[in-house]
Parts: sequence; structure tokens; C-alpha cells
Amino acid sequence: MKNIQGMKNDFPIFRHHPDLTYLDSAATALKPETVIDAVSGYYETLSTNVGRGLYPLAEETTARMEGTREKTARFIGADTEEVIFTHGTTESMNLLASVLADRVKRDDNIVVTAMEHHSNFLPWERLARERGAELRVIPLSADGSIDMEILRNHVGSETSIFAFPAVSNVLGTINPVAAFVREAKRLNPGILTIVDAAQAAGHVAIDVREWDCDFLAFSGHKMFGPTGVGILYGKRGILETLPPYQVGGGMVLDVYPNPPAAGRACASIYKDIPHRFEAGTPDIAAIIGFGAAIDFIGGIGGSAIREHEIGITRYALDRLRSSFGADITIYGPEKAEDRGGLVSFTLSGVHPHDLAQVLGEKNIAIRAGEHCAAPLHRALDIPATARVSFSVYTEEGDVDRLIDGMRDARKIFNI
Repeated sequence: MKNIQGMKNDFPIFRHHPDLTYLDSAATALKPETVIDAVSGYYETLSTNVGRGLYPLAEETTARMEGTREKTARFIGADTEEVIFTHGTTESMNLLASVLADRVKRDDNIVVTAMEHHSNFLPWERLARERGAELRVIPLSADGSIDMEILRNHVGSETSIFAFPAVSNVLGTINPVAAFVREAKRLNPGILTIVDAAQAAGHVAIDVREWDCDFLAFSGHKMFGPTGVGILYGKRGILETLPPYQVGGGMVLDVYPNPPAAGRACASIYKDIPHRFEAGTPDIAAIIGFGAAIDFIGGIGGSAIREHEIGITRYALDRLRSSFGADITIYGPEKAEDRGGLVSFTLSGVHPHDLAQVLGEKNIAIRAGEHCAAPLHRALDIPATARVSFSVYTEEGDVDRLIDGMRDARKIFNI
């Protein structure tokens, strides 16, 4: 296992920007050298398509991509056939909203929570509108959690889909996924449960068998992988009943100009799962790079990553509270153990956008705004928050620089 101390040496960006304090890992994680090498290595030594050519280079490319699928399946506790490559969580959720449309009837309801990222809100909002269904939004408790009794008041016999995040990208709240799924299925055995794991993958342990969710999605770029690759998991028994999302090359076994037999509903024969959901040429380099990211995480160890993030989050919470007292409002769970590796806050007298700009001029990278979670910020009755988020390369010195930069910002605005 790798030693997390000195982990910055594994990330080339710090050699190019030695004074960078990067506190925006929830938006995208930085890339280790092994991932960058895997991407460039594909273009330098293979650079061929998958699932088509019968010559050695093409066969090796296919083997590398399918190797990533196998690694991903082990990473989340799934079968290989249940892992679909997409371009990210957003495409995964839109794929689901498309292929599940016929399962949502007029007067059904679709349930989401007030803490959703837009990627897990907008597809369901649109689907509900198009199908004449009701979109129900579970409100949050004061500490940024979801009360089970309130969940019971929203999920019922007419709920066709329940979609929620494993970890909130604003509050950091870690939801009890297995408990939510279990309760939803008790209330309605026919419900489909969908988990947005974009902020969970690579940070907290995922076991889709233990969670018993029907679908789960996450993005490679938030867990040290390249941009442009995402994962959609679905239970085999459900995936086998669903139509393709897109049609084209790579997802079909045979195509006829006319139905080959009387009464045949379709002139084309689609491949088995997961390939029927992967039309066209994928981002092969990104998928191979994502495989290297999974290896990188495995080399550190999931428990070590989680322990480090809890430690740095606790340090950040303590320093923010002790440095700014009543002038700072921190959103989400009080304890570091109950949240992912991020902290969102507002600082009295300084707009989050102004704070981010002042810090940015000092090469301290944070996020400011609604973080693609406008419904949550409306529920909190605030226009924006500042967010700092951490990873294996985050050190206590990065938090110290943040605190100093925030103090400078308050001086600039005469606070």
C-alpha cells in the first residue's frame, strides 16, 4: 500500500504549479502520473478501436477496455455484465430516464431529495413532466440529513422511481444507502432505486449487493480518472428487459432491411448486456485511464483514503470554526465522520464568488456558487456557498493557507 504522506509527488500538476493549493476535488480530482501514462500509452502504442478489428492491436485494445470493466465490477461488487460505460454521471442518469420512461405511468410519482445535483434532478423532473407524473422532493432536516419518517411520507405504492445521492456534493452528508433502499422496497416492492455515487466512488466503500440498489452511477474524473468516462451499474435482471438508449455501431448483432419473419417486431438483433447500451466508439483512452485510476486507488487502499479524508476534513472544520467563530456558517453534518471530504460555508461580509476570486489570485483553488444544486440552495435560502473539498494530496498546510487567504479577503472587504 502507498503511504499517503507525500502523495503530491504522484501528481505532475504540482511540479508545474508548486504553489498550488487545490481544494476543488469534488469538482474533479487531479490525475496521478500512472493515469496520465495509461492515456498517453494507449495513443502511443495502440490507438485502435474496440470490438471490431481482428488484428493484434485491436484485440489488445478490446482486452484493455474489458479489463477496466472487470476492475470496475470488482470495485463495486457487481457482475461484469452489469457495468456499462458512459461519458459520466449525467449521461448515465439521462440514459436511465430514457430507457425507463415506459415504466412511469400517468399519476405515478418520482421521488428525489432536496440535496440532488442537477444530474440527478433534471432528468427525473423532465421525465415526470413528460409522463404526467408527480415529482416529489424530500426536504432535509436541519443538519442536512434525510429523516426516515419524512422519506416514508414521500415514497409509496405509486412511486415508480426513487433517486438519491450516496453523498451530497454540497453538504457532504453520507446517506445510509442500504437503509433507504430497504425502506423504499418495503413501502413498494416494485420501486426502482437509483443511486448517484459521483461523490462516493473512490471515497467511501461501495457494494451494490449490500446496498441492493437497482442502478448506480458515478464519474471517473472525480476519482483520479480522465474526464469523459462514467459508469452505470444496473441489476442484470432489469437491464435485460430494457431497450437500447442509442442505436448504431457496436451494439447490434445483425441488421435486416426488412423483418426476416412475419410478426417480428424489430428488424435488428441487439447484443446482450452491457454492449447493447454502448453504441458507437467509446472514449477508449479515458476508459483505459480509468482502469489505471482504479489500480491507483487499490494501491493506496480505500480505508486509508477514507481515514485521510476524515482527518483532513476534521482539521478543516476545527480551523474554520476556531478562526471565524460566529462569522462563518458551515452547512451539513457537524462531525467529519458523517460527511464526505468537503465543507461548504458562507463567510459573513464576503460573497462566495468574491472569496473564490481573492483566493484564486493566491493560487488557492476553491469552488463558489450553487455547485449544480440550485434546489438545495433555495431550500437553504442562500444564493451561493463556498466549498472546499479534499483528496489524498490535501495536507494540513493547504488548509492553513486557506485560512490565511480567507483572513486576507476579510481585510480587503474591511470585515
